[in-house]
Amino acid sequence: MAKREAIIPKGMEVQYEGWGLAPGIRVGDTLYCSGQLGVGPDGAVPEDAEAQFTNAFEAAKAVLEAAGASFADVVEMTSFHVGLISELETYAKVRNRYIEEPYPAQTAVGVAELGHPGAIVELKLIAKLDG
Repeated sequence: MAKREAIIPKGMEVQYEGWGLAPGIRVGDTLYCSGQLGVGPDGAVPEDAEAQFTNAFEAAKAVLEAAGASFADVVEMTSFHVGLISELETYAKVRNRYIEEPYPAQTAVGVAELGHPGAIVELKLIAKLDG
């Protein structure tokens, strides 16, 4: 079995200790990032879509950085959206602040709800790390 290393950025310990999931798992040179919601550091969900998208990308960035990576290392990104069509333009605007060429493979999925009341986005990533 491949060695697995839990990646737990400061402030995300509750995900691992309380919910039983790692914000990230490193297996060899691959980092699997659990879905990050648009929840702020204070645990609140902003009503503003752009703020939620920014929070989700900042949380994902924290997981990447804790593993010694950045968005440049992301090879696949999946986003889950409540209100996908109505918020896609705003999502793309925020995404473009974090993602540059060469772009990762991306999938956006519309869903009925997410794991926190009021959440409209969840962002899941896979990154290739330096060996």
